[in-house]
Amino acid sequence: MLEAYLMSRKKWMRCFVFFLLGFIMALAQAPFDFSLVYFFVLPFLGFFIRDLKDKKTAFKIGWWTGFGYFGFTIIWIIEPFLVEPKITGWIAPFALLMMAGGLAIFWALSFYVATWLTTEGKIRIILLALSWTFFEYLRSFIFTGFPWGHLSYGLLGIPMIQMVAWVGAHGLGAILLVVCFIPVICVPKIKIGYAIMLSILFGLNIIGAWRSNNIILDNPENIIVRVIQPNATQNLKWRTDMKHVFYQRQLNFTGSKNTKSPNVVIWPETAISKLLKDSDVMIEEISNTAGSKASVILGIVRKENNKSRNSLVLINEQGDLSAIFDKQHLVPFGEYMPMANLLKNIGLSNLIGLAGNFEPGNRSRIINAKNIPKFLALICYEAIFPNYSNEIKNRPDWIVQITNDAWFGNFSGPYQHLAQARIRAIEQGLPFVRSANTGISAMIDPYGRVLNKIELEASGYFDAALPSKIQPTPYSKFGELFLALFCGLLLLACFANMYKKSSIE
Repeated sequence: MLEAYLMSRKKWMRCFVFFLLGFIMALAQAPFDFSLVYFFVLPFLGFFIRDLKDKKTAFKIGWWTGFGYFGFTIIWIIEPFLVEPKITGWIAPFALLMMAGGLAIFWALSFYVATWLTTEGKIRIILLALSWTFFEYLRSFIFTGFPWGHLSYGLLGIPMIQMVAWVGAHGLGAILLVVCFIPVICVPKIKIGYAIMLSILFGLNIIGAWRSNNIILDNPENIIVRVIQPNATQNLKWRTDMKHVFYQRQLNFTGSKNTKSPNVVIWPETAISKLLKDSDVMIEEISNTAGSKASVILGIVRKENNKSRNSLVLINEQGDLSAIFDKQHLVPFGEYMPMANLLKNIGLSNLIGLAGNFEPGNRSRIINAKNIPKFLALICYEAIFPNYSNEIKNRPDWIVQITNDAWFGNFSGPYQHLAQARIRAIEQGLPFVRSANTGISAMIDPYGRVLNKIELEASGYFDAALPSKIQPTPYSKFGELFLALFCGLLLLACFANMYKKSSIE
């Protein structure tokens, strides 16, 4: 009935309806956190797809829904092109349209596959949940991966987000889809389906609330962390007359006296404007300012074999560089230009200059230090990839992210980046500390709760005791195993139902 009504409308109206549904779903993401929209929109999509006859129409529905969702979720992607609007401003709308349209293809394929494999009914809905989960997982890796805006991240506004400690973000996304599709699976007993859906959601949220109310103790060593946020906006950060201003601001925050002296001071990504090889005097000054009992973690660019590396360095309490970590997952079109050789060959060398010339690193993410607990290093958007935090064999005591979120603007990007950091903390059961150039810098406990923060577009610092880590979560030990088992059981249920149906016939 629903299908017949929408199919009777004009083509542009149908497209707009699904675009609008995707847009509404995007409100589940930060900074809005309206998680409840999922439980209205997803069943609606399921009801429409359940008995749809045409797989090409299913593809279009998936694409327009995804286009609305990603178009609003990643609207911040225009911000880097507006730093120098006269040079790159013209690219901004094309970047948003192409990125949102490209990501929407993953959703379109999931709808297409589910419609193609089955004729109609509840098996199709289960397969839609499986294919949607698969293509969401695929976009985390293909073309270097971009899992930003994953459906599960929109659940941060309610307690069931704690389920990522067991099944991870992809597993929770699969659970979300299956639970929201229960009313569709139960047709014609829709009311019973909604009752089951609401009961499961209630139970998951009760479990999440119980888990997130646990008390976290300070670490046994009583480690005090000082997080610095200079608020160096991207249009001013590299200006000759402003470099010293931002450096001095960070130095002043580092030397500020407080009740307890910090054991470690954290500066953000590319906190120093000079290359590492030219920064001996500055590093000595930073170490002296921090004091003889404090280490300093900061971001800096270094050169190696004529290639730039976006690095995190650890300066120990003696003022020596005791560890270096080079960013491993670089931002395409930002830190390097994909297919640069091909662009040269076809006469588009000018485009290469729009991106950086950075080289990825290959050092261990786990950094050991004498006076602070060992930590896992993440630079910028490496925090959006769950696999980089899943160091199963050598579990750290905490996670450190240095980032320059000035690139993300001041609307949704920085809030979404913080949200994903909080989810990494829950997945791993580890405290997560982030120093962001323009915000939002934060101390996050192993349950994803923000204990201390510096607001967006503010300069300052905070001192906070590093929370203790908790016992390893199932996800930190087994990774995507639970996701594989859950999807495997759903597939078995589909095959069993199809076999039963064919036997009756």
